[in-house]
Amino acid sequence: MATPAQLRKSALALPETSEAVRSGKAAFSVRKQEFATLGQDGLLHLPLSDDDADAALAAHPAAERWAPKGRPTGVQLPLSEINGKDLNWLLRRSWLVCAPKRLAMQLEAAYSGTTPHMLPAVGGPATRALLSAGITDLDAVARHSQAELLALHGVGPKAVRILTEALAASGQSLQAHG
Repeated sequence: MATPAQLRKSALALPETSEAVRSGKAAFSVRKQEFATLGQDGLLHLPLSDDDADAALAAHPAAERWAPKGRPTGVQLPLSEINGKDLNWLLRRSWLVCAPKRLAMQLEAAYSGTTPHMLPAVGGPATRALLSAGITDLDAVARHSQAELLALHGVGPKAVRILTEALAASGQSLQAHG
């Protein structure tokens, strides 16, 4: 059910994700660590933890253990047999395996409804938008203008007000112009 366009959109929505073509495969990486590849045969390869791989195998009959070089590291399954919700879950879980620990903790905090200690509580959508843009603390917020923050999908006037107040409390402010 999922398409390469959906895969691309979902993968690139994760923080610090880049896309490349390697050996004829679409490859998505976080800080140079591949977390998803799609071959011309339509097979999606995902490194996953053992528990997540077991869950994927149980949920998707066409899924198989993926064992490059003889060592199981995740699953492979036809992209066309994954629905959108499962695709998002699988990509996020694979991204978490490959991302640096601190970045992974920030994304998990955003999805769990808690916020990383570095940002004030601005709500889940705004937190995810900030993290996706690489804005992980108040110092990074201060390098942006109000217009730049509002241009991020998920960041609204209330979030900007909260961020502005938190910056003022720490003796900082938003950039004057974007």
